[in-house]
Amino acid sequence: MFRLRTPDETQLAAHLARLRHASLTYQETGATRERDLPHGYTHDRYRIDLEPGSFERAQQGLRSWQAHRGAGVEVYPSIAPLEPGTDVIVTAHAGPLRALAPCRIIYAIDEPDRFGFAYGTLPGHPECGEEAFIVERDAGGNTTFEIIAFSRPAELVARIGRPVARRIQQRTTRAYLEALRAFASK
Repeated sequence: MFRLRTPDETQLAAHLARLRHASLTYQETGATRERDLPHGYTHDRYRIDLEPGSFERAQQGLRSWQAHRGAGVEVYPSIAPLEPGTDVIVTAHAGPLRALAPCRIIYAIDEPDRFGFAYGTLPGHPECGEEAFIVERDAGGNTTFEIIAFSRPAELVARIGRPVARRIQQRTTRAYLEALRAFASK
């Protein structure tokens, strides 16, 4: 949903409460774990190398939503845990508009050399689909950050403005990558 102003905390909390029992807006839940993403969606796979030895710091960055914050994207609640079933509202700025994007965390990964999570879209999100954020360390200590997503427009505004929405989506994803890289290198 698009707004001219970001709702205050009380409004955001009320909106999340209304979504507590809502279903995801797509059927292919968890498909970002698969090699082949579902048909009928735009697919994205972005991967960057992080500094060697930055795996723990990158984990901390994902846990505290630093990829989002560093990209200029707000997350409500600001300390939302990365646990399946947690609902959040991600707010991105698109010119004078605020795109409010309700999401639900659908899975989390917490392994010795792999950490991340994925969220799926809830009613009111301009898009429909799923996005995963994963950091991984190989046997040599090299760390990568990967974002895997599939999406398609859900709202009329997103469908009409698809080329613009797509550019914003790609720019935001690249900003997530760079924000976590910057956070992990500190």
